[in-house]
Amino acid sequence: MSLSKVLGGLSLLALAMLMMIATSDQAESNLQESKKTMLRHVVIFKFKDASSAQEVQKVVDGFRELKSKIPQIASFEFGTNNSPEGLNDGFTHCFLVTFKSEKDRDAYLPHPAHKAFVELLKPHLDKAMVIDYWAGE
Repeated sequence: MSLSKVLGGLSLLALAMLMMIATSDQAESNLQESKKTMLRHVVIFKFKDASSAQEVQKVVDGFRELKSKIPQIASFEFGTNNSPEGLNDGFTHCFLVTFKSEKDRDAYLPHPAHKAFVELLKPHLDKAMVIDYWAGE
């Protein structure tokens, strides 16, 4: 094999590697950009003491089901407080609903499925806190 063929092969390999790195960097950049452009809707609940664990679970399940009923929801997650700091002021459940735009969030709020969820929640809700923000780093 001639030296020029070896060098040509190495050049193609180097070019392919540079393209892979550039593609990877662009994908990472796109991921970072998408994180910055997502609208987060944080909902935190304190349930009434009289509400049973089963009733609270029905509320959690109802909130979780909104993702399949409202197409504007980009993602959904939730969890229960486990902070050792003791600063939760009785709030126990946190829900994070993500939207791609304020228009999507604005469609979610009056959506019939969301309204039905609120009716399911009302008898068990002691307090709620809601914060919306554009995700950033």
